[in-house]
Amino acid sequence: MIRVRFHGRGGQGAKTASRILGTAAFKEGFTAQDSPIYGAERRGAPVAAFTRFTRGPILERGLIASPDLVVVADETLLSDPAARVCEGVTDATAVFVNTMRAPDALRKESGCPGRVTTLDLTGLVLAKLGKVGVLSVVLGAVAARLVGFSAESLRAAVAEELGSLGLSPSVIEQDHALAAECFQTVPVVPVGEGDMGGAQPGRPASLWTPVYEPPTKGTARIAACANAPQRKTGDWRVFRPVLEPEKCNGCALCFVYCPEAAITLTANDRPVIDYDHCKGCMLCVEECPTKALKIEREATTAKSE
Repeated sequence: MIRVRFHGRGGQGAKTASRILGTAAFKEGFTAQDSPIYGAERRGAPVAAFTRFTRGPILERGLIASPDLVVVADETLLSDPAARVCEGVTDATAVFVNTMRAPDALRKESGCPGRVTTLDLTGLVLAKLGKVGVLSVVLGAVAARLVGFSAESLRAAVAEELGSLGLSPSVIEQDHALAAECFQTVPVVPVGEGDMGGAQPGRPASLWTPVYEPPTKGTARIAACANAPQRKTGDWRVFRPVLEPEKCNGCALCFVYCPEAAITLTANDRPVIDYDHCKGCMLCVEECPTKALKIEREATTAKSE
């Protein structure tokens, strides 16, 4: 069995990426299973999704604790304790990260084991579409290439999954082009070396034995990592709003519409953005009548500001 774990932020398309990979696996003749896990997270919050496929029945359910492939939609998740990207990753695990950095530099800085490969998917989407877009199709394309699926299965899976979302044929064709480019350009690392045969006739299938954690580990604590004042929603951000002061007329609409109250006003009604808590939803950019707020791609070093 091959187990793939997707890590992303709310709104990046990790769930749809896992569905694209699962559908592609089905079209390759495998038994496939895909599922997301998230609660009441908002756009930008860490989320995960899982895809399993094999030749036989799948008896596992729930989280993937020991993945063969990890697909990371945003490199800032590597340093986010709530995301737990590197949990269960070994030197045999293939790890893909959407980043501008080279694999060796990323592996050294993050300390994440595994056979790392990288590609700047966000830059590609920006270059092709001229705007920030959902990464589901390109993430699914990368995963399909790394596990060894064909381009034809990927194309059929993209058409089926995006069609079920009600997207127009022109948009789906545009996404096909992006998927095909990522499929061809991502540097390949080997994924999984186990038996893909699954359960055999006349041979009992092995069952997964759950391991139960002590109550002290599963009980919520306000002082635990990623809670209350220790959790800054600025860590969710992939793009940031930046003010161009000469264009601002002091209307205060950005202050009113900010859902995180991350914008305050100076004495002369000019906005100041609190980047520790701005999650990058860009509502302020959408509502600004003078276009005094622009979108900039988040730099890795900006997280320490």
